[in-house]
Amino acid sequence: VYLSGLLQVFITNGWMSDLVIVVTVTNREARSPAHGISLFLVENGMKGFVKGRKLEKIGLKAQDTAELFFEDVRLPASALLGQENKGFYYLMSELPQERLLIGDMAIASCEFMFEETRNYVKQRKAFGKTISHLQTVQHKLAELKTQICVSRTFLDNCIDLHSRKCLDSATASMAKYWASDLQNNVATQCLQLHGGWGYMWEYPIAKSFVDSRVQPIYGGTNEIMKELIARDIVSNN
Repeated sequence: VYLSGLLQVFITNGWMSDLVIVVTVTNREARSPAHGISLFLVENGMKGFVKGRKLEKIGLKAQDTAELFFEDVRLPASALLGQENKGFYYLMSELPQERLLIGDMAIASCEFMFEETRNYVKQRKAFGKTISHLQTVQHKLAELKTQICVSRTFLDNCIDLHSRKCLDSATASMAKYWASDLQNNVATQCLQLHGGWGYMWEYPIAKSFVDSRVQPIYGGTNEIMKELIARDIVSNN
């Protein structure tokens, strides 16, 4: 198998990786694209495989994101991962777990941001008293806490379903879409409660704010998640 003129972009940990999985078409005569896709393992050092630049992101600074180039890369038969032309199905089988993971990270981030903010408002003083005494601040904290707890319950249920191999695509999509949207809302509200200091990089809430923004994008955009959920709702199954 030859890989030629292939570019992969937005590859998580692509720069640090020793081994990458490449998705490529192996049967252009298949009755649908899904039936002609295979997975291959490509190792560092293979002729024609070049790692491009590290991409500069606004968040997730601890995680490298890279471009990968493949030009006339010759792969042995042993590089095939799984069965030929079954790659699409392997990918689809793993997507619920990926989306559940994104949802769980989102809720964990919400819990972290909430605690950071709760501690901040109990220490920050204005007009002679801590801002945690202000009713508007208290009500906002009450709203956020309730939303986070309700979402955590749903995510925990999804984790239980996954552990029993019962998590379906639509439910995983709900978890990813809802939790990542909530994460961005919590990030915005918590930064607001920090006032001007929330905009300073030295405060954890600022880092959490920029890290949150990608969550509704990768792993399938939240718009796609809604499509998958809606398709399941109106299907005849």
